[in-house]
Amino acid sequence: MKFPYIYPDPESRRLRSALAADSGLDSSYILAGCGADELIDLIMRCVLDPGDKIVDCPPTFTMYEFDAAVNGALVLKVPRKQDFSLNVSHIIEVVKLEKPKCIFLTSPNNPDGSIINDEDILQILALPILVVLDEAYIEFAGLESRMSWVKKHENLIVLRTFSKRAGLAGLRVGYGAFPLSIIEYLWRAKQPYNVSVAAEVSACAALQNPSYLEKVKDALVNERERLYKLLLEVPYLKPYPSYSNFILCEVTSGRDAKQLKEELAQMGVMIRHYNNQEMKGYVRVSVGKPEHTDALMKCLKIMSQ
Repeated sequence: MKFPYIYPDPESRRLRSALAADSGLDSSYILAGCGADELIDLIMRCVLDPGDKIVDCPPTFTMYEFDAAVNGALVLKVPRKQDFSLNVSHIIEVVKLEKPKCIFLTSPNNPDGSIINDEDILQILALPILVVLDEAYIEFAGLESRMSWVKKHENLIVLRTFSKRAGLAGLRVGYGAFPLSIIEYLWRAKQPYNVSVAAEVSACAALQNPSYLEKVKDALVNERERLYKLLLEVPYLKPYPSYSNFILCEVTSGRDAKQLKEELAQMGVMIRHYNNQEMKGYVRVSVGKPEHTDALMKCLKIMSQ
């Protein structure tokens, strides 16, 4: 890494040029950030005034609600259906009645790994609202990103990250595709040195090795399918099909989800449990290497006895 003692390029031009080549979208539509989290907050700071409203569709990524509170916005919650799909008709009603400024959608969704189809996205884009589509896990879905859509939809922003696709979560580097009519205002408000030299160098290195990224992604997707089939055999778990790098499971048969998480932790296996009311009966399992799957299944088998 050359010249670490010099401040980063405030426009992240090398990275944005590499992202343009990777996405097929001109760099003028692309803005890089200190993780997609920074861009979520930046969007809210540029779009919202205190007291404005956003639409959130829980269960989903909790940073939308957190950043809304930080920016003095009100959160209108439109819960997902039992299968975690969007309740589009309710979203339409809320937008017409409450007139919120923006809606945050995640596809694949965190924590369940479901995707939003084109029909639902287009219905929401037809509403008078800014749509922020978070594609943090899109690489694992086997689907094309909707980044190019920002050229024809003036009310669409698409967010991406290197945290998952390249395993660079600790370096905090994300990016977004924005309509030109919106991105000019974000350029004015963003911190000048928001992407570090180390983050930019690492992200560019990842983009220069697409075959490696594809190989790792394919291995993870294959292991995800193997893990899903094995979890189906566990009598007290109901796994949900996932397009992400994790699998959500409902804990059934009278077992307690929090206790399950704690017992696994005592055996050296960590999974995710949720404290909020809507997800308290669920756990989320990250997809790892085959040996990680084997270790988990061994522990679950012991707990089944």
